[in-house]
Amino acid sequence: MEAVLARMRALDERLPAQDGVAVFNRVYLTVTQALHHRIGHGGLPAPRRAETLGVRFAERYLAAVETDGRAPACWRPLLQYRRHPGVRPLQHALAGINAHIGHDLALAVVSSCRALECPPAALEADFHRVGDTLVSLEERIREDLMPGPDLLEVADPLTHLIGSWSLERARAGAWAAARLLWALRHSPDLAEEFAESLDAGVGLVGRCLLTPSPLKPRATGAYAL
Repeated sequence: MEAVLARMRALDERLPAQDGVAVFNRVYLTVTQALHHRIGHGGLPAPRRAETLGVRFAERYLAAVETDGRAPACWRPLLQYRRHPGVRPLQHALAGINAHIGHDLALAVVSSCRALECPPAALEADFHRVGDTLVSLEERIREDLMPGPDLLEVADPLTHLIGSWSLERARAGAWAAARLLWALRHSPDLAEEFAESLDAGVGLVGRCLLTPSPLKPRATGAYAL
């Protein structure tokens, strides 16, 4: 896990602080460090399985944002809107976690099963333990990036966007997708078709999460989010 942590730290140093990928990366780096510490100090009963899943999960995110080529559809909205002035940091972070859980997690489970030579059922407990880390990821996103109560008006589009996405539903969907992909492992064409459909669907959700907010005039005549 040290290798993926080093790559995340390198991204953190290289990217401008307000870059949408940098916003997600900072929070993800913190929780990945916590997971690494927990594994290294005996906090998980099956450290090899948990680390394999954690590493393969993180590698999918890093491959998407470090690539010079075509990123998966689920990551393209964040990469395209990462510097948009009408998109708030909270939206960037939620779009990142949507892509990572909605798409990457299912594929990481299947990849881990192949590496460990076991079915998804053998990784279910570790899936939920890594899922607990994802809960802390969402909590940190909301704590660090949520606007103050005075900004979250009922009619504010951001209020609607925050309430329209569910971590629990995304986790449940990822587990169901992983099981289906594993069942299709002997039918590569069908597995690829399903994975592409999953990627496109998650990308559509990400694009909705990144709907720009209108700029609001300040007293000085400048504009703020």
